[in-house]
Amino acid sequence: MDSVQSNQAVADKVRVPVAHPMLAMMGMLIGGFVGMFSETSLNIALPQLMAQLNVSTATVQWLVTGYMLMIGIVLPLSSIITKWFTTRQVILFALIDFAVGAIISASAPGFGVLLLGRMIQGIATGLILPLMFTVAMQIFPPYKLGAAMGMVGLVIMFAPAVGPTLAGLVLGIASWRWIFWLFVPFLVIAFLFAVTSLKNIAPVTRPKIDFLSILLSMVGFGSLVVGVSLASDQGWGSPAVLGALVLGLVVLAWYSHRQLTMENPILNLKAFAIPGFRTGAVLVMINFGIILSAMYLLPMYIQKGLLVPVALTGVIMFPGGLMNAIVSAVSGRLYDQVGARRPAMLGFIISMIGALMLAVTTTHSAIWYIILAHVVLMIGAPLAMSPSQTHGLNALTGPIAADGSAIMNTLQQVVGAISTAVATSLLGIGQAAYYANGAHQAAGAFVNGAHYGFYFTLVLAFAGFLLATRLPKHEKLG
Repeated sequence: MDSVQSNQAVADKVRVPVAHPMLAMMGMLIGGFVGMFSETSLNIALPQLMAQLNVSTATVQWLVTGYMLMIGIVLPLSSIITKWFTTRQVILFALIDFAVGAIISASAPGFGVLLLGRMIQGIATGLILPLMFTVAMQIFPPYKLGAAMGMVGLVIMFAPAVGPTLAGLVLGIASWRWIFWLFVPFLVIAFLFAVTSLKNIAPVTRPKIDFLSILLSMVGFGSLVVGVSLASDQGWGSPAVLGALVLGLVVLAWYSHRQLTMENPILNLKAFAIPGFRTGAVLVMINFGIILSAMYLLPMYIQKGLLVPVALTGVIMFPGGLMNAIVSAVSGRLYDQVGARRPAMLGFIISMIGALMLAVTTTHSAIWYIILAHVVLMIGAPLAMSPSQTHGLNALTGPIAADGSAIMNTLQQVVGAISTAVATSLLGIGQAAYYANGAHQAAGAFVNGAHYGFYFTLVLAFAGFLLATRLPKHEKLG
């Protein structure tokens, strides 16, 4: 009996005791929601921005990829930053930084300033995202871990899904600038929660900073995203694209070698030596690629392929966003009950069905069919996301857990940026192929290009399913 009680006490024990864990998380959850909402909220406004700012599809995509690029650059530094500053200091700075970026974007006189504001916002999101996972892992007991991660997953998955919906409603009655102005009051509320309820969850040790590693990280990830983004405008065989991709890969290889051989690396890549983390991280990256590529293409397809007004586009996107929220909330608890394998495999199968449905649309597809395809995709993606993420992070213990969260979120954002850029490139290739066949209808060309992009989403979902079959059939749950 004493042994049973002792085991239960261990299961109930949290790593960092907090009186009110939900209040402690609230500032980060609101800030994270705004950050992830911002990641896709402009997708629905891209056609309008292209016209008002007089820029091409290849240029306007930088409002999406540039934002994610900054997240990908900042995320690898999150571990070292949290060793130099308290959790509270980092979150408060991030919330202020995001508000400043939002105000700059809302006031932007042209594309350049708008992009600058977006990239400043990306810095904040890059600081908040990994801390959401790290703090949740520390302040909730193991037996509540799946539910806690599901709550964080709800923010990560629901915000990008409802971004186009809410943005569409805003655009129906006001300028795109109000998308950014609306961020500010939520950031103020998040700031107040952080001031009153958040405490530090890790010691401030202030280790030596390896500035070369920071530089290599910025150049490596940056070059990779820039190379893929340029491909949509200049083609995959252009010297600039190939040069940027080669530079990115070489620098990242140097960065990885340096992290693996340093005594105190900025990012402990040895986490990839743990099979559970490695599989979970790759599944999360694939899943995020599915979400970002589809959510980038779908609002533009509805507007430019079906010729639907922007406000109605937001309404069409809503049922899928709502379904995303419901499934995200449930999928975390599924991990507690059955592990990651079955939810992940089923999620990727459903994602394949949704992507295939979108890949066979036409300029005359019924609105109900588009809504159904979106709903199916938004059932599959979150069903696979949270269990895969929890499986990966649960494989790590001790200080390396914080690095695992940073690694997973960094690569997730980089893959999201790359997926968006690839989707843009395929969109252009599909449009060119349509016109090359002698057709001249702009809507038909856009739909053909969107098909190319949705096939990419389908390939990602199939790859995710194959990898999910390698998850353990039986795993030890908290």
